[in-house]
Amino acid sequence: MNKELVIDVRGITKRFGDKTVVNGVDISVQRGEIYGFLGPNGSGKTTFIRVLCGLLKADGGGGTCLGYDVLTQSDEIKLHVGYMTQKFSLYQDLSIEENLDFMARVYSMPGRRQVVDAALERLGLANRKEQLAGQLSGGWKQRLALAAALLHKPQLLLLDEPTAGVDPKARRDFWLEIHKLAQEGLTVLVSTHYMDEAEQCDRLAYLAYGNLMVNGTVAEVVANSGLHTYCVTGGDMQKLVSLLDGKYPGLQVVPFGIKLHVFSRDTALLERVAAEYAKDDWQWEKSEPALEDVFIELMNRAKDNYA
Repeated sequence: MNKELVIDVRGITKRFGDKTVVNGVDISVQRGEIYGFLGPNGSGKTTFIRVLCGLLKADGGGGTCLGYDVLTQSDEIKLHVGYMTQKFSLYQDLSIEENLDFMARVYSMPGRRQVVDAALERLGLANRKEQLAGQLSGGWKQRLALAAALLHKPQLLLLDEPTAGVDPKARRDFWLEIHKLAQEGLTVLVSTHYMDEAEQCDRLAYLAYGNLMVNGTVAEVVANSGLHTYCVTGGDMQKLVSLLDGKYPGLQVVPFGIKLHVFSRDTALLERVAAEYAKDDWQWEKSEPALEDVFIELMNRAKDNYA
């Protein structure tokens, strides 16, 4: 049986002046799903999220979010959505506890004291509750922002690049909490630049210059990419990069640590290049495309809407 759709929108379009920043995007997200939203800076991710939660009105398209019409029932949507913005937006001169208490007042929550205490415990903030928000590190600010977004028990959590600028442990802890929330039935839409985070999502979409390029599970996105990849090791990697980069249209060369990923949709071209440069101690081995390979190729095919 199909799960309930928490987000079901078609043709969402948003313009600012003569620039179309979201161009006819279709998205459906099931209850309890972690849905990844990827794309470069300026791709329209934040604008789309703001349309979903009622902060912006679409210029075209329509559909529902949490069963409410995204064009006419934005006030109802806002009551049931938690939104963690890209930039920390709580009060720097209030303590952790005071910030959460303020948010509980905004939502007119009954049992405010108990609600705040529960949020402090869940996110591991109780021992720091008197610390000013402005004195927190990036990771602790992230925890506070998440606690505030969850305070009113939303049905949908929108996260706009929530782990930007935090250390690897804070990112790991954050994602452990997101998976727990999803298991409890919360639906999550998260925008991110990190491929390891994208791979933790149930499904994902890639947006470039306002256009939805791909949509599906990680396995589906990779399988449908049409890419073929070689992993190259040994030899002078920088020399190989300089020999290949820009010489063959449709061929991409990307360093991965001490390896190179060389990939293309043109199998014949890739095989020819691999045979030609199988020298100078370079070992070429066929490999499955990485998710990052797919997104780099998509980005190179996308047309800049500001060009």
